[in-house]
Amino acid sequence: MRIRATVVAVSGALALSAVAVPAAQADGGSGDTKITKVVVDGDNKVTVGTSSAKSIKVSVTATDNSGIAGADEFALSGPGYGFLTTSKPTCVKVNATTSTCSASVLVDPKVDYLLNANAGTWYVDAWVDAKDGDYIWKEKASSFYFQRASQLSANAAPEPVKKGKTITVTGKLSRANWETLKNAGYAGQPVKLQFRKKSATTYTTVKTIKTSSNGSLTTTVPPVVDHIT
Repeated sequence: MRIRATVVAVSGALALSAVAVPAAQADGGSGDTKITKVVVDGDNKVTVGTSSAKSIKVSVTATDNSGIAGADEFALSGPGYGFLTTSKPTCVKVNATTSTCSASVLVDPKVDYLLNANAGTWYVDAWVDAKDGDYIWKEKASSFYFQRASQLSANAAPEPVKKGKTITVTGKLSRANWETLKNAGYAGQPVKLQFRKKSATTYTTVKTIKTSSNGSLTTTVPPVVDHIT
């Protein structure tokens, strides 16, 4: 039997320190230009740790009967006046009327003064121009999560376990603290203890426990099968 622990749900996200943010503008446009899809980093979730820089890719798909000419730099905004601007987007034609415009921005926890208190959902603002002079400007064209990286360690003992004996599982859940540039224990979070037989391909949840005040976890469970490996 293989044993693992998995995080059920890790809430919270990172944000950047307060900087000047452009005055809010209402959505607007001219003609038939439309934004049909926005994707941030592949799955609309951005995770950053305490040491490595992260390149965030933003892709905006838009359509117009004349085709898409280009797009302005995308603005990313979050709680606590968090604000980022991407590089100039490069647009790739999907067909005669539709293009996907993509750009990136680099976030470095060592130099960007990330604040834990600014956790939350972030948004993409986008301006796209069509070849016939039409355009669309859309605030909050899409949302994404800016998350603090988390780490989970777990160990089961004894292994192998004898029939009728229990298994003690210990571990710790931590997440990035951008203000100290260190990982800190993540308290009160549900963690699933799962197992799978040696020949199986899927895991089964045995128990769900919560981490302690310093992020540690410990629990004792009976073996699900007679022998574990």
